[in-house]
Amino acid sequence: MPTLKDCIITAPSTGACEIDIEKAKKYLTNNDVVAIPTETVYGLAGNAYSNKAVKKIFSLKKRPLKNPLIVHYCRIKDLKQDCIVNETFNKLYRKFCPGPLTFVLNKKKNSKLSKYVNANKKTIAVRFPKNKITQNLLSKLNFPLAAPSANISSKLSPVTAADVKDEFGNKIKSILDGGKTKIGLESTIVDLTDKVSILRPGGITIELLEKVLRRKLKLKNNLKNIKSPGQLGFHYSPGIPVRLNAKYPKKNEAFLQFSGKAKNKNHYFTLSKNGNMREAAKNLFSILRLIKKKGYSSIAVSKIPNQGLGLAINDRLKKASKQ
Repeated sequence: MPTLKDCIITAPSTGACEIDIEKAKKYLTNNDVVAIPTETVYGLAGNAYSNKAVKKIFSLKKRPLKNPLIVHYCRIKDLKQDCIVNETFNKLYRKFCPGPLTFVLNKKKNSKLSKYVNANKKTIAVRFPKNKITQNLLSKLNFPLAAPSANISSKLSPVTAADVKDEFGNKIKSILDGGKTKIGLESTIVDLTDKVSILRPGGITIELLEKVLRRKLKLKNNLKNIKSPGQLGFHYSPGIPVRLNAKYPKKNEAFLQFSGKAKNKNHYFTLSKNGNMREAAKNLFSILRLIKKKGYSSIAVSKIPNQGLGLAINDRLKKASKQ
């Protein structure tokens, strides 16, 4: 059994969270599913070695089996039992892990990972979450966790425990409450199984990855060979139409702007008053969820800068608009 000190980040082991973690551990060991906090969004977690647990995740999310999951690890030596790593992985791991970076690697033939985790492919998406509560939980388990976002497939990702509760009600036995997520967008996904490429922009910008690797990286989306989450066309939907690059709202339409003061407090919503990209990313899903709850018929979105984290924000909005 791995110990807490074996993890990348030491987590607190006292207080109410510890009690919840022990309960979550019990459910996970029995092949049940629990919701966990991460630095990106909340995840719906199950034993990645168990077909039964992984199938529960797909069933709860109403997620197509062709859409792979991300497997979360606590220790690199555990990951190496399931995956083949290379020097590019080592460089990125040393710089960005634990954190919002997912690697697509080749799976070892003797891996114990469930075939449902990766749609029975030869590759697997993996990452090391930074959230201390989830690190604590992983340290107490003898298996990694498959954990896609804790929402119904194609809907908005949850950034609070309350979001998860709203989505699933009592269908999940345990929700570990870690407060609002620090990043608010899913992880960046980098494919290391072929020519290095980005499969999904996220919490680590492409510019930062290029600086570490000293090469230009392309954003690639191959719907014929889906290697990781976030590649399907329609995703991240607030449940109402989303109109991009708008200059003003129509009747009964909310207006989501990147920065600046709201012209009309009743209909205007701002991602970051000062144009801070990190703040904008953190607020995106929360504001989209709020707009839906207020009863608007649709959302008009102003033009968002398309660099840095803006690339990830635009990726989510573009996919949300494809209804």
